[in-house]
Amino acid sequence: MNAAIETNPKGFDADDLNLISLAQEYSDDEKARELLEKLMWPKGAICPHCKCDDVYKIGSKPDSKEPTRKGVYCCAACRKQFTVTVGTVFESSHIPIGKIVMAIFIICSSKKAVSAHQLHRMLKITYKAAWFLAHRIRYAFGDSDNAPKLNGVVEVDETFIGGKGDIKHKLSQKTPVVALIEQGGRMRTKVVPNVSQKNLGQALMDFVSKESVICTDENVGYKKAASHFKTHHRVNHSKLEYAVKKPDGVIASTNHCESFFSLLKRGVHGAWHSVSREHLQKYTNEFSFRWNTRKMTDGARFAAAVPMLEGKRLMYRRPLN
Repeated sequence: MNAAIETNPKGFDADDLNLISLAQEYSDDEKARELLEKLMWPKGAICPHCKCDDVYKIGSKPDSKEPTRKGVYCCAACRKQFTVTVGTVFESSHIPIGKIVMAIFIICSSKKAVSAHQLHRMLKITYKAAWFLAHRIRYAFGDSDNAPKLNGVVEVDETFIGGKGDIKHKLSQKTPVVALIEQGGRMRTKVVPNVSQKNLGQALMDFVSKESVICTDENVGYKKAASHFKTHHRVNHSKLEYAVKKPDGVIASTNHCESFFSLLKRGVHGAWHSVSREHLQKYTNEFSFRWNTRKMTDGARFAAAVPMLEGKRLMYRRPLN
């Protein structure tokens, strides 16, 4: 994921970006737009309607009483006009582009998440706008349909997110999240209705290649589905097994999943306080993205996030998964 994204287009060094430099150099909407154009179009502007690169920038005529908006391009092939936000999750947004850029960077660099109220205070926009702005960014972090499947040694585990409830009903108040993580590599998450054999098996089939080695705990829900993969190793936590070296040399463990779950729950308890089932997948998208880019600097992570905005829309009246 994101391996093919160029983070240093046209001599632009994303590693030098931090929150202070971003606020000082790109708080102006025109400069923020130029930054997005560099990251979205590293080889020059491309029409989002027909994908043609034969485009030109529209400027205002000297005698015009109504100057053209800045950053408007026209495609020589389909003759349609567009800006850098057209065809992205922020198309038709009324939020200033400088604030959008700041929000993306803040979410990318907040290791344990940031609340909509914090964005509302920092960006000086309404809470409603900050809430939806954050959801659109999280939605963009979701995997595309052509994302490569996980391979190698893949750890799989599940956790439950939500209210405590009482002893009898506590699981019914929570929402299961399945994490699938390559040892030393990428990860995917999936919010499921329950931890049935069918749902766990579907998560494996959707996200993991058949040549992979699967590592789980003793949950019997994985037994049938994992039999379709190269090998299935299990660790027995009740016997204090947490990392066991198997005869084939694989270190069977679910420790990476446990580490991810601890980060996710810090975000829930420390920043968001409460998340609903309908939005939980987007919240896990955010943490998955930061996990997959954990070896990058904050600036490089921001540069990797911007191209992910393309080809996605999330309307306010239906901000679901």
